[in-house]
Amino acid sequence: MDPKRTGKSYDQISDLWRGDRFDHQNGIALHEKALDFMASGGTCLNVGCGGNTRFNPILRGKDLDVIGLDISERMLVLAHESDPSMTLVHADVCAWQPERRFEFITAWDSIWHVPLSEHANVMKKLMGALSPGGVFIFSAGGLEMEGDHYDSTMGPKMYYSALGIPATLRLIEAYDCIVRHLEFDQWPEAHLAVIVQRNTD
Repeated sequence: MDPKRTGKSYDQISDLWRGDRFDHQNGIALHEKALDFMASGGTCLNVGCGGNTRFNPILRGKDLDVIGLDISERMLVLAHESDPSMTLVHADVCAWQPERRFEFITAWDSIWHVPLSEHANVMKKLMGALSPGGVFIFSAGGLEMEGDHYDSTMGPKMYYSALGIPATLRLIEAYDCIVRHLEFDQWPEAHLAVIVQRNTD
């Protein structure tokens, strides 16, 4: 599985997130919940930010500077058009290395595209990039066991992977973070939303 292929696939369908068919409230309430766990101020990393900048107003409402990272060049063009003040980085999160700590990280509907072999490494990297007390919200496939598959629901063939809920929870606990919230937010779809916070000790 080549992550660059995912970027090219999203290049083809980037306008889907700008139309009326997309629910622009998707994930908003859960991001607001996640932000309640942290103090104001600092920097947010949005992994797989896409071209839709709908989270930016509530992130800035917490006095967070926003950095968007995406593997799709077209998505970053749209993000810049929508919010020119946003810092944007074109990179594959598997190869990208953080150069600072973040008070808030969001990876909404994004890291489930990384190869299964890299999934745990990416999770560790992001949790390790949290400042003490920092908050990380992400979505995942709500599976019991690890697995991966391809799906063409959005048009282009897309790759998805998941560690499985038990393995994800073990990884969070082992990496100095605690779960603040977990829910199947789009039931009966197996769409899992998780909020974790790094310990302050």
